[in-house]
Amino acid sequence: MRKLLNVLYVTTPESYLSKDGMNVVVSVDKEERFRIPIVNIEGIVTFGYMGASPGLMKLCADNGVALSFLSPNGHFIGRFQGPVRGNVLLRKTQYQIAEDKEHALHYAKLFVAGKIQNYRTILQRFVRDNGSNEEVEAAIKSLNCSKGWALRTKEVSNLIGVEGDAANTYFSIFPHQLLQQRDGFPFQGRNRRPPKDAVNALLSFVYTLLAHETAAALESVGLDPYVGFLHALRPGRTSLALDLMEEMRAYLGDRLVLSLINRKQVTPNDFVMQGESGVVMTDDCRKAVLTAWQSRKKETIVHPYLEEKIPVGLLPYAQALLLARAIRGDLDDYPVFLIH
Repeated sequence: MRKLLNVLYVTTPESYLSKDGMNVVVSVDKEERFRIPIVNIEGIVTFGYMGASPGLMKLCADNGVALSFLSPNGHFIGRFQGPVRGNVLLRKTQYQIAEDKEHALHYAKLFVAGKIQNYRTILQRFVRDNGSNEEVEAAIKSLNCSKGWALRTKEVSNLIGVEGDAANTYFSIFPHQLLQQRDGFPFQGRNRRPPKDAVNALLSFVYTLLAHETAAALESVGLDPYVGFLHALRPGRTSLALDLMEEMRAYLGDRLVLSLINRKQVTPNDFVMQGESGVVMTDDCRKAVLTAWQSRKKETIVHPYLEEKIPVGLLPYAQALLLARAIRGDLDDYPVFLIH
């Protein structure tokens, strides 16, 4: 298993990225604010419009460092990557699977069923830790049915419908898991583009971070993050990254958001309504979320399939590696990540 390196998050919108030798340099108004050796990071995510120098981009490309550009509010703008790495035969097989409806559906069902099972596990843990709750118990039963339907469906369109219904069920009782500050964080279900409340703003932001790291993980094992089996192909959309992250959304994303609110690491004052942009986070809030995200990635778990201890931050890489092995035929099937 590879070493967990850091992701550099640049949150000041006026920041400009450049290189000095083998160092990434962050400047604001032409004044250097920070530098780090390129060998110490595996990705850069910048929230702003000032951009990066061609020299910095080449430095990233030469060292396999993913460079993603987001708006100050966390909306994805674009992603820079160097030369395509990995076995061309692996990608050829991936493309063949994507064109084979039955084979692609098989992987899509695994991603969705894994996501739904992890929803159930999180809710079961909530009942175990906080006592029986009629609405939560009903949601657990409903999700169990949804998982069965997901595994039995014969069409991707039906699978997408099952996934949507399961997500609605899960998020309908999401407020029950807010044990602190519930009045300050009203939640009426999932919404986006733009998020209409603070909870959705947090969820969208964390999912964006997860998508970036999942895409980078897929690249690192030789898969094409833009060609998936569940999400439709669209120019600029990392469809396979969106597929793969489905099973990790609840574990890496939702649990972090709940923790931030329940531990009062963020408060209602950290969010503002900003017209067509919906509810957005303040700079301090965004930094708090990124700090918690980085801290979470350093925690360790025993991977349920690999049966070895790994940092949480390597989970996208571990799943990308297992998916590559399954596509290559080294494994009988893809082992979905399931929370235990």
